[in-house]
Amino acid sequence: MSLTDRDQGAASASATPPAGGRQPGPTVADVVRAVTAGPLPVRITGYDGSAVGPSDAGITLSIRSERGLSYLLTAPGDLGMARAYVSGDLALQGVHPGDPYEALRVLKDELRLRPPSLSEGLALVRGLGWERLMPPPAPPQEAQPRWKRVVNGLRHSRVRDSTAISHHYDVSNAFYEKVLGPSMTYTCAVFRSPEDTLEQAQASKYDLVANKLALKPGMRLLDVGCGWGGMVRHAAREYGVKALGVTLSKAQAQWAQAAIEREGLTELAEVRHLDYRDAPMEQFDAISSIGLTEHIGVRNYPAYFGALRDRLRPDARLLNHTITRANNRAPHRSGAFIDRYVFPDGELAGPGRLISEVHDVGLEVHHEENLRQHYALTLAAWCRNLVDNWDFCVSEVGAGTARVWGLYMAGSRMAFERNEIQLHQVLATRTGPKGESSYPLRPDWLP
Repeated sequence: MSLTDRDQGAASASATPPAGGRQPGPTVADVVRAVTAGPLPVRITGYDGSAVGPSDAGITLSIRSERGLSYLLTAPGDLGMARAYVSGDLALQGVHPGDPYEALRVLKDELRLRPPSLSEGLALVRGLGWERLMPPPAPPQEAQPRWKRVVNGLRHSRVRDSTAISHHYDVSNAFYEKVLGPSMTYTCAVFRSPEDTLEQAQASKYDLVANKLALKPGMRLLDVGCGWGGMVRHAAREYGVKALGVTLSKAQAQWAQAAIEREGLTELAEVRHLDYRDAPMEQFDAISSIGLTEHIGVRNYPAYFGALRDRLRPDARLLNHTITRANNRAPHRSGAFIDRYVFPDGELAGPGRLISEVHDVGLEVHHEENLRQHYALTLAAWCRNLVDNWDFCVSEVGAGTARVWGLYMAGSRMAFERNEIQLHQVLATRTGPKGESSYPLRPDWLP
């Protein structure tokens, strides 16, 4: 298809040459048709007045500026789209920015992209001008590319991990309160029914973890990567456990410790601003790791699980709750959007790799379950919270950051629904050298 061909429904600039006989350059609609095939599922409009796609489409993408077009052309794929969207140079009509799930679904399922031919590409570049291929500065919400992060140390060094965690978690506690709800829990909930409220499901998750760990009054629990202290406070309040949480986020630690004091739990619960590698070398009765493994790096699994093993007393239990790939062959590193805007340096392994690493440090795995459908429901609830509190969230963190969160959570929901990523809980014990174990013949947390 040449750049001058249009699908039905495209509105182009006038074909009459301007004064001086110079031919007009390609329009935004021309660019879209050059890189897509078949009928468009959405309406796409340009800053130049051109449009393509059905006029009655439920969703419209508006490319609002030349900078937005440059973002799309210079970083094809999710990174260019994210840059244009976060900066406000690409707008979506027909969905709320706090939950653009339906737009993402339509684009993923129905938009067919194609590389333009060499002649089309050259004609496109000549018409637009070579300067359009100069990448504009990235939005301020974007983290540095991986190769530039070396100034903060090697990947998953202490300093670089601290910087990555701060990028994501030290956004605004007030923002997180609105998105996560009263539990301030930023991990997968467990739904007994789709009709459960988010708070009910988060409490069910903490109960499930506590019961798998067989928590009893007087036991000592270590919760690594504790976030805002949800598990720490729940274990202390509901199970009478003496619980210590550690987090690399200073903002999380401050909020969590204030919540502990507010709830009168200071005799039992504590949250410290610490790397998990610096957690006390005590013999804990149980350890929970809920949402930390995604941040430590796959090559660090042996050291990570070894560090947790060394802090467990003999016969004690470990519960590891983490996002995984759907199989063991998928790349560990995340895509460009997630790496630059959400979890810098984040890595995921398949469930088989995860379980093997737990076994290989001398822990014995007794139980595993996949909760991916629960995470899809959790993300949908967080998106609803963001929609309901959109104006406050924008005033707190800015429109660009709020758009990042809507895009990230809606996209993650779709990935969990489609089994592109999963959520696994793995329960293991520090079994004795001769196989001695008090683990029951059947799971003791099930009816």
